[in-house]
Amino acid sequence: MIEILGYPDRLSARPGQTIAFKVSCEAGAASYRADIVRLVCGDDRPDGPGFKEVLVADAAVNGAYPGRIQPIDCGSYARVAPVPALDVASFTLAALVWPTLPGVGEQTILARWLGSAAEGEGYALVLDETGRLCLRLGAGGRHWRLATVRPVDERRWYRIMASFDARSCEAVVHAEPLEPAWNDPALVPARATSPFAPAVPAAAPFTMAAHVAPAPTEGLFGAGHYNGKIEAPRLLDRVVAPGGLAGLIAQPPLGTGGGLVAAWDFSIGIPTATVRDLGPAGLHGTCVNLPTRAVTGHGWTGDVVSWRKAPGQYGAIHFHEDDLYDCRWQTDFAWEIPQGLKSGIYAARLRCGDSGEDYVPFFVLPPRGSVTAPVAFLASTATYLAYANSHDAYDDPLAERAHGTASVLAPSDLFLMERRDYGLSVYDHHRDGSGSCWTSRLRPILNMRPKRALWSLNADLHIIDWLEATGRDYDVIDDETLHAEGAALLAPYACIMTGAHPEYTSAAMMHALAGYTRDGGRLMYLGGNGFYWRVNWHPELPAAMEIRRGVTGSIWLARAGETHLASTGEPSTQWRNSGYAPQRLAGIGFISEGFDIGSYYRRQPASRDPRAAFVFEGVEEEIIGDFGVFGGAAALELDIVNPEVGTPRHALVLASSEGHSNIYVFAAGEGGGNFPGSDGIECPDIRADMVFFETAGGGAVFSTGSIGWAGSLAHRGYDNNVSRITRNVLARFIDPTPFPGGSAA
Repeated sequence: MIEILGYPDRLSARPGQTIAFKVSCEAGAASYRADIVRLVCGDDRPDGPGFKEVLVADAAVNGAYPGRIQPIDCGSYARVAPVPALDVASFTLAALVWPTLPGVGEQTILARWLGSAAEGEGYALVLDETGRLCLRLGAGGRHWRLATVRPVDERRWYRIMASFDARSCEAVVHAEPLEPAWNDPALVPARATSPFAPAVPAAAPFTMAAHVAPAPTEGLFGAGHYNGKIEAPRLLDRVVAPGGLAGLIAQPPLGTGGGLVAAWDFSIGIPTATVRDLGPAGLHGTCVNLPTRAVTGHGWTGDVVSWRKAPGQYGAIHFHEDDLYDCRWQTDFAWEIPQGLKSGIYAARLRCGDSGEDYVPFFVLPPRGSVTAPVAFLASTATYLAYANSHDAYDDPLAERAHGTASVLAPSDLFLMERRDYGLSVYDHHRDGSGSCWTSRLRPILNMRPKRALWSLNADLHIIDWLEATGRDYDVIDDETLHAEGAALLAPYACIMTGAHPEYTSAAMMHALAGYTRDGGRLMYLGGNGFYWRVNWHPELPAAMEIRRGVTGSIWLARAGETHLASTGEPSTQWRNSGYAPQRLAGIGFISEGFDIGSYYRRQPASRDPRAAFVFEGVEEEIIGDFGVFGGAAALELDIVNPEVGTPRHALVLASSEGHSNIYVFAAGEGGGNFPGSDGIECPDIRADMVFFETAGGGAVFSTGSIGWAGSLAHRGYDNNVSRITRNVLARFIDPTPFPGGSAA
């Protein structure tokens, strides 16, 4: 059981800025203690460097706080504020729908309903528990339902409608598939007379893909969430016969006559959280919890794959019951970052009871416009977000194959298995099987913590630990700030040092890093599978990051036509598909992964090149990194050179790994397909390459090509050849003397 959890309202801050912390005592503790600490090393395993933290003893927020359990409003829907224009007696509801989980609980499609399905009031067009289209009416504790005879099919477009005549109380419900299929039954609308008219609470908003109910604390939460696509919702203040359904929801929508109250067009404002109404009252609404936009509608022809080319073909929104943007927890305490605080990785350490403990990490940058060290560690917050609360260790059928052993689940995994309301990573599938495009930091991220698996933040802390142990001054910056501020954030530093796995990169980040190295900056890429996926942050909801996977490959597959980001319209998937493979920036790019045991590097002839003499000063061994917490410095995910996609012609391959197991095979899309002999035992292309090259502006790049590199730095008291090489490169990279002879690729 996880007893206490928290999250900050921002991941990074500068002195003078304030971070608000939100805490929930999940086991019901009456109080807890909070202390601010600076994180040095998160590896608490017996064979690791040991967990290290530094208490910020004078932090004003250190102290005891009352505990409480904070609820989560999980699941996406669209919401239109209650206004008089929505107050209709007779009505017709209509839309196009593409349901993905019919028959799995009652799901609200369109509604003006407040309260639980069993006890609330109002009207709602729903899929009932058997998957039939159903009109639900409620008034004064009475409830009445009218459903179609047959359930709808999964992943099939339907025109749907329900009408209610306030004078006769006659109701009609109807669903018809857009494309008739063999053996379809005759379409017969359901008709009946209700014993009463619905009573709609004045506070009830009009909603799409859920109805609302009072929240456990204050306000309204979504309930009865629908899974699937909705397009062209309509509300009229009169009854329309089923025969007029096609015309009712045809594009463009009706004008101001004919009883139209609202006609929402989801193809407008795709990058935003707003749903636009083209009706007479302009009843625009707001999307809650980031449903997926820029998805194909019923009229997608396949002639375009970008919503920017034909927005009208992308008039649907895909809603999920497990979407989450913001837990909406109340603030427990807030801390203004004091002037003079050392830049670094910090956390609010939360403790309650005998064993309840959580660390809420955040990143303290130096004051804007100033630096305190020649080198900046670039925290991979985009990657941390991508993996946030990932379920792939047990949901992914290939997880045990990739590890070569049975999965070992931590308490946090077991917690997330039960609590899907903490949201998904972009490695996960929604409950309806569709890929998760969005991730957010406004929630506790259980795998972005010290004392957890050596991945993302916890693996990167090995590098912080090494900087501290070897006495190097450093600043900490982060991906989200780099995305927002661009090259100006990097320019003051002589050297930028990455984490072990900077996998996710936005266009703004990529352009900033490329410009930095081109203008004389020095980049130390101390990881593997870096700069691989193209992402972006939401233009209105800055805590959210989006990705679209490819239509072939790994993790999950995007549906055809849905590989472009809703947030910007730019193509997503791997950067190499945008013509900017990782090799163009770092000289190397992803080739393979395996999570059984690491291996070592062997020096290559280019390591004797005088241009690279500084790298190996004091290193006589031919074998590099045959030690470390992963069994070797070449471990987990590996990168190699590839001149065809961008490795500079003058790059020196200093060392390459060898001796990998048959768990390592070509990554999807990197080797032209998997085939016998393509594993780490038989294929020489399954390796990590260590490279160095100069840039045209007097700068340089050093890349190690393995996530495992950082896990070897602390071996034998930080006195080893991995540590020595890293120290040599850093010393030269912060030396302002320009590198000579560099040429553009």
